[in-house]
Amino acid sequence: MTFQAIHIILLVTVLVSIRGFKDSNLRDRFLFVPYRVKHSNQWEGLFGHMLLHADFTHLLFNMLSLYFLGSILEQEMVMAYGFVKGEIQFLIIYLIGGLFSTLIPFIRHQNNPHYRSLGASGAVSAVIFATILWRPDIELMLFFIPIPIPAYVFGPLYLAFEYWADKRGESGIAHDAHIGGALFGIFYVLILNIDKGKEFLDYLIA
Repeated sequence: MTFQAIHIILLVTVLVSIRGFKDSNLRDRFLFVPYRVKHSNQWEGLFGHMLLHADFTHLLFNMLSLYFLGSILEQEMVMAYGFVKGEIQFLIIYLIGGLFSTLIPFIRHQNNPHYRSLGASGAVSAVIFATILWRPDIELMLFFIPIPIPAYVFGPLYLAFEYWADKRGESGIAHDAHIGGALFGIFYVLILNIDKGKEFLDYLIA
């Protein structure tokens, strides 16, 4: 089996997250704190937050989502662009998607010294929605809904839920980061292949 980018992401994220559970200094350094970025030029958290998780449940959920959906996307990228370019495209979606997911929280909380966030959810969201747009025909299974849901149905419903949850607030979850990551995944796929957007719409209106 070829050692692919997703394996490296999973390995590094799990190892750093586990260390972060015990190492408060590492955890504090890699947290995404918009106030520090703006006022102290502490940029580590822009990418470092993707390597940290609140607990094992948070880590497990993100890594399982990344593995199952990311494996599909990575394979599709390699088939479309060849191994090297395909891996690069996959890494762009994950890493830049994770960075892009910090945009809305940064705008909202750049002057709030108490705001902190962590986790790969924004990057994973970018991968999930890139996969949905690239392969709207696949069926997704949720942990709490053991019924297959077509990707082209799941995507809009998930975004609508995230928007509602973000407006409702007080959940302690960075729903705005999920939305930002999802939007990047969608836009990047459209840049790569605009026909994928047309195919997705065909599924919606069929």
